[in-house]
Order: sequence, then structure tokens, then C-alpha cells
Amino acid sequence: MAMQAAAGVWHTLFTPRALNYSQTTPICPAPTTRRRETKQHCFSCSFYVCASAPNSDSSLNSKLGVAVYKPKSYQVLVSDAASSLFYALQDGKTRLEIEFPALPSNVSSYKGSSDEFSDANIQLVLAVVKELQAKQATRACIVFPDKPEKRRASELFKAALDSVDGLSVGTLDDVPGGPINSFFSSLRDTLDFDFVDQNEGRWQSDEPPSLYIFINCSTRDLSTIEKYVEKFAPSTPTLLFNLELDTLRADLGLFGFPGRDLHYRFLSQFTPVFYIRTREYSKTVAVAPYIVNYSGALFRQYPGPWQVMLKQNDGSFACVAESATRFTLGETKEELLRVLGLDEEQGSSLEFLRRGYKSATWWEQELDAEFSSAWRA
Repeated sequence: MAMQAAAGVWHTLFTPRALNYSQTTPICPAPTTRRRETKQHCFSCSFYVCASAPNSDSSLNSKLGVAVYKPKSYQVLVSDAASSLFYALQDGKTRLEIEFPALPSNVSSYKGSSDEFSDANIQLVLAVVKELQAKQATRACIVFPDKPEKRRASELFKAALDSVDGLSVGTLDDVPGGPINSFFSSLRDTLDFDFVDQNEGRWQSDEPPSLYIFINCSTRDLSTIEKYVEKFAPSTPTLLFNLELDTLRADLGLFGFPGRDLHYRFLSQFTPVFYIRTREYSKTVAVAPYIVNYSGALFRQYPGPWQVMLKQNDGSFACVAESATRFTLGETKEELLRVLGLDEEQGSSLEFLRRGYKSATWWEQELDAEFSSAWRA
């Protein structure tokens, strides 16, 4: 039931778009790529793809990554995410992240209704938990930002929540706060004009959770998540689900938001186990068609490597580079330009004018301040 409302959304996200380069010249990569570790030549596609094994259910084969990624449905996407999560838990990892588009690109990232984004995440996380439970015993606790969000979810998705065995539900309000936080929490509950939660205590477990999952949180909630983990899950596996951390990190250090040290000491501990970040680019050239549009993604499916994926006309994403460590956003774009033959001569003035003085964000650059490098691994 949880997947019915989201059926077909992933197909919309990967709807093929006309790309100028594919109409004029074949894709032809450079002979070597700086960060590419394993490659084989695909004669039918005329570009290099990363080595891949046919059986994606094997942990050993999964370490090789994928050559082409095009899930046929959201159910396949959820299954892949659950498998990656399972492998990471089997390897003893306790700080985990899953990130993929919850909605079509024209409405995700809070560009449309935030309720649509939040509702899709609730359905997806329940589906991932059920897939994980088919692989190992799991008592999941889904943690919402606050009580109003929890109350709304319990009313809209009551049947879906009931369908998950051993599920418990919590909120960041469970973290004890000072008098100021308690005052604002009470004020918020009062202004919500709903003093009774009909489902209070409905989803509780006699045993402690074996996995905490945080969803639909904002930048201001990150510091509270840290306190929640310290109090309730110091050694229990914790999953940040579709929080769009790269977007939230950009706000750290700004007025009214937590400081950048939150990333260094806390967020840096979280290993991305299933990660898809799609981007669209354009490049101006001196010959027709003058503007080249291309799309790609930064992809990771644990225990496989980090991969740069180029979007094809059939909607699939093909690997053009891979690395044991995370590509920065700038490096991802450079790999796409290189495989399309659109990169400028290294060290040239054109390259400097296009890239600028810095080609990485502050959290991608500052290594020494990080408590952990897990988020890059």
C-alpha cells in the first residue's frame, strides 16, 4: 500500500530528454580518467563503462558497482536501497545515510509542496523498512521533527504504519530541552489547535529499536538530531533518510542556523549507503548547436564505489568514472565534461574562467577539521 501512491514517479524522473550532443556526435571519452579504477569498453554504446557483475544480489558482485542504472519502478529503487542498507549493517556500520529523489525533479527539493515531499518520504521509508525486515530482523523507530508532523503522519498513513512489524514512532521533541525550548514547544502545540493525538502510544515496542530513522528534518533540526542520537542511540544504528544533507549543509554557519562544526563532528560520521543526486548542466560551444545540454548523477550503491553517471537518451544512467572515495560536485561535472569531450585544456585561461577560483564547497574542502571521513568513503 505504501508504494501505490508513489508508483510511476521514478519513471517520470527518468523520462528521456533530448540532449544536443547525442544528435550530433557519439559519446567518446578520453582514453584515461584520473579517478577511474576499473573499466571495460562497451562497443555498442561507444563509451567506457565501469565493470559490473550480473548478479546484484551478491555482496561480492555489488562491490564492483553498476555499469548502467535504470530502475523500472520505485519498488526496484526501494529494494536496491534496502539491500545497500542491509550490507552496511552487516559490516557493522552504525551511522548511515540514504539519499535519492523522492519525487520527480520538477517538484522535489521542496520546489513544490513540502507536504508532497514529506508524504513521499514517509511512504518510501516504510517500504525500505519492510524490505529490510525481509532480509534481517529489524525493529525500526521512525523519528519525526516534531509532534505535529508525527500526528499528521499517523492520521494519513495509519494503515501503512500498522503494516510494519515492530515499528515505533518518535519525535525530536522527546529530547529534553531547556526552559526556552520547552516554552516554544508548548507555544507551537497550542497554536496547532489540536491538543489530542488520537494515535498517541499506538506504535510502541516492548523492545528497544534496532534502527533509528530520521525523516523530513530541516537544517535547524540537525543539532537536535545530534542530541537525540547521543541520548537514545549512542551505539544503535542510525539512518538519515532523504534529508538532502548537501542542501542542509549549505545553510550551516549562516545566521539562525547551527554552526559548521556540526558537520565536522557529527554529519561527517554518516556513510552514504545508497545515494543518487541528479544534476542538469549546459555548456556553451563555438559551433552549432552552440548550447549543449547534458545530465548526470553522482551515484553510490554500497558496498560499491562512488560513480559518476551520464544520462542517456533512453533515460538510463551509464557509469563514466568511479572512485573508492566520494567525488566532489565539481569533480562530478568535470568527469561528465571529459567523457563528452567538452573539457578545456588543463591549465588554460578558459578552464580557469569556467571553474573559477574554487571548485568545491567548504564541507568538501576542509579535511583536517572532520571528526570522521566516513561521509566520503
